[in-house]
Amino acid sequence: MNFDLSDEHELIRRTVREFAVERVAPVAEELDREHRFPYELVAELAELGLMGLPIPEEYGGAGGDTLSYAIAIEELTRIDSSVAITVAAHTSLGTMPIFLFGSEEQKREWLPDLASGRKLAAFGLTEPGAGSDAGATQTRAELDGGRWVVNGAKIFITNAGTDISACVTITARTGDGEVSNIVVPNGTAGYVVSAPMQKMGWRASDTRELSFQDCAVPEGNLLGERGRGFHQFLEILDGGRISVAAMGVGLAQGAYDLALAYAKERRQFGRPIADFQAIQFKLADMATEIGAGRQLVYKAAWLKDEGRPFAQEAAMAKLYTGELSHRVVNHALQVHGGYGFMDEYAISRLYRDQKVLEIGEGTNEVQRMVIAKHLGL
Repeated sequence: MNFDLSDEHELIRRTVREFAVERVAPVAEELDREHRFPYELVAELAELGLMGLPIPEEYGGAGGDTLSYAIAIEELTRIDSSVAITVAAHTSLGTMPIFLFGSEEQKREWLPDLASGRKLAAFGLTEPGAGSDAGATQTRAELDGGRWVVNGAKIFITNAGTDISACVTITARTGDGEVSNIVVPNGTAGYVVSAPMQKMGWRASDTRELSFQDCAVPEGNLLGERGRGFHQFLEILDGGRISVAAMGVGLAQGAYDLALAYAKERRQFGRPIADFQAIQFKLADMATEIGAGRQLVYKAAWLKDEGRPFAQEAAMAKLYTGELSHRVVNHALQVHGGYGFMDEYAISRLYRDQKVLEIGEGTNEVQRMVIAKHLGL
């Protein structure tokens, strides 16, 4: 196992870092304050080939590996989580189910627009009464005259309600004890998207509640084999956890960067606060933990790229970096003192954005359940 990054990986890092610093950083605070979706940035990310980075070129993607994708998400999150989750949710949750489980006809229909970034996709798993217990989904789809008629609701869904949203893949009960995945195009009669939800963080990302009221789609919109939906979404979540873990590392790195720069500039008692051992030790601990977290993420990505089992490592990476980012952003805000409590300082936004990293793609408690299962417990 070798984590020496190739020239291609380093090029991805430099390219995304430059984009994040030059294009995202100047508008991140404004987008957050106005709760405004970053359409212009998404279009530019699409031009760079980053909206379908791990999708093969034959379907309109960039043909990159999982490690490249994790690096890109990490670099975006260093600057802004809303932009990063827009890319990650579209790729890991929206596009990947169609790539992994779709028929060749479905791939040809959906992937060129999605992998190129011309359109966005969403994944509808969570329901008002089914969060961590995802298998308790109550949304139903009944086959009637060659159509699936869907009734139910989903909540906390990313990328479903933008002007460029194309579809959502939802989990639904298609029979007793049977869960399947079905693609529902935007604009289908009976598919209702709520107004944007108001959130503590990720304010520039699109988060909606979805409802399905006798929403009929063609029988051919079934994704993969009927009744395999539970196994499919578990596989999707395993891969998605790598990208969310990369967000944890990226947010921690971004918070550390802000704290280090501030500590060198802020003067108290006649000298920079970076001269004080209390601050130095905080920064040393941050740097050490970020390095450890990055290795966990890279290992999970490497295993996936090697075609080896990676679910346990993905859960470990997601758990560790979620808690790591919590510790680091808290210490980083403390370094800023009272100024860190002001929204004029970026650390305030990072602090608000962090918490969902311990909830989304499976809570910390769910990650521990997954890890324990893989340990044979």
